[in-house]
Amino acid sequence: MKKKISILGSTGSIGLSTLNIIEKKKNNFIPYIFSANKNYKLISKQILKFKPKIFVISNQNTFKKIFQKYKKKNILILNNFTSIKKKPLSDITVTAIPGIAGLEPTIKSVEFSKKVLIANKESIICGWELIKKTAKKNKTKLVPVDSEHYSILKLLENKNKKSIKKIYLTASGGPFLNYSAKQLKKIKPSKALKHPKWKMGKKISIDSSTLMNKIFELVEAQKLFDLPSNKLDIIIHPNSLVHAILELNNGLTNLISHDTTMKIPLANAIYDGEIDIKEIYKYKKQYNISNLIFRKVDSKIFPLIKLKEKIFKYYSSPIIINAANEILVDQFLKKKIGFLDINRFILAILKDINYKKYAIKRPRNLNQINLIDKWARSITYKVLK
Repeated sequence: MKKKISILGSTGSIGLSTLNIIEKKKNNFIPYIFSANKNYKLISKQILKFKPKIFVISNQNTFKKIFQKYKKKNILILNNFTSIKKKPLSDITVTAIPGIAGLEPTIKSVEFSKKVLIANKESIICGWELIKKTAKKNKTKLVPVDSEHYSILKLLENKNKKSIKKIYLTASGGPFLNYSAKQLKKIKPSKALKHPKWKMGKKISIDSSTLMNKIFELVEAQKLFDLPSNKLDIIIHPNSLVHAILELNNGLTNLISHDTTMKIPLANAIYDGEIDIKEIYKYKKQYNISNLIFRKVDSKIFPLIKLKEKIFKYYSSPIIINAANEILVDQFLKKKIGFLDINRFILAILKDINYKKYAIKRPRNLNQINLIDKWARSITYKVLK
């Protein structure tokens, strides 16, 4: 039986990887709800090629253009998810809208899906309790599809949490692994966007180069698997072939390795592991696990590693740090601040007189999360002046 599949963020890198999987096995799926922001050409191409039943377009101008062009086609084109009047039911939904903007659509997708594959880490670090509560109410299965968290999910199968000594999330080190602290001062956005191993969007590429991506993934792992933060750590692994390492109290260490592509965790999550990966992905020639390299994180090259403890100090610290980071990365990409300024400004925000007041809050709904996010953005713009 064909399964209805929805993709939130269908024009981004995760969305495109998912569509590639669908295309290879198109007889297994019915494209159902797609969403995107403003990529007019790609949205048009996806409407014609995949023919989803519903397309949600958040950018007002792009929505108007697409609506006018395709309103006579057999597709419902909407400007937001609240416009969906009746409760649809998707078998599988991939949530890949980047940033805090993905939180509300992720919660909505949990309401109308049997299984949700979460690729939006900001949703998890800022609103996991809401997502989990909604999933329980709607009996929705949640599956993380970041390569690290999908690997941890598999490593922890049939394991007692008491047996865990440590879980390591691997980080490639990005393009500046072998730079000196002096060289980091002169980094331009064009260099930071050139990741040596992964093909990713601009925001996550910068987060990878600063190690912020991995800091967020620690929070993600802590929330997803309900683990104490002292059981989680980061290790540099330039090969990018091992994605998570589980160290057990009995002296054994388990790890999961796969090629540097999101298609592997995505395909396994979509098919519940019942997939021959050769049907959708051709392994790279350089995939070789005979010479694996691991090293400790150098705080001189990655000063943001100091956030590893700070981000767990208060309940809403991740919301504040995420909001600040979104703005600072955008400012760096626009060449308005330097590469090392991202770390400097975040540390300044954590010292603000009102930081603790907002960080200790435990938001119970989306509005309360948005209030904390709003304060964090306002203080970030203030320190930038």
